[in-house]
Amino acid sequence: MRSAAKIDHLLTGGTLLNQKFMPGLFKSDKGRQAMVHLIRSYFAMDGHHVQFNVVDLKTLAHAIKHPEDHQDLIVRVAGYSDYFVDLTPELQEEIMARTAHETF
Repeated sequence: MRSAAKIDHLLTGGTLLNQKFMPGLFKSDKGRQAMVHLIRSYFAMDGHHVQFNVVDLKTLAHAIKHPEDHQDLIVRVAGYSDYFVDLTPELQEEIMARTAHETF
């Protein structure tokens, strides 16, 4: 079995950690502590950029059907943030299709 290659974040000029989490993950101290460990570990490995979305699919789907109710919903896209209801339908679908983590 091959071992995983270690990414040299300094040599590459930085990498991006882009994650989507379900809001329920942060309801417990255990979930919040796991997030702290994730972020600290990433930067300890010389990572440079982290971006998270904390939103569930139900909220995003409702925002598509009823944008008037979600004018303040901001999401991370790819290096920038934008109002979800202002994104193109294709980009909204891409945000919804991202893997969402419920546990660590």
